[in-house]
Amino acid sequence: MTRRPVESSVIASVGYDGDERILEIEFHAGRVYRYFLVPRATFDLLMAADSIGNYFNRAIRPRYRGVEVTER
Repeated sequence: MTRRPVESSVIASVGYDGDERILEIEFHAGRVYRYFLVPRATFDLLMAADSIGNYFNRAIRPRYRGVEVTER
């Protein structure tokens, strides 16, 4: 999945597959996670948020199943 860099102190880049509704987050620490069944509207709100990290912690991390991606 292609990710694009974002302005965040915690998150380095974000990717989204709208067909599969998978959100991929790369953290500055180097870990990458995929979150499943994330609606397009949630992705759009994440990308438009004043603080991407705060929105992620509030609206995505507690609501969507995520798994660490081990292959890079």
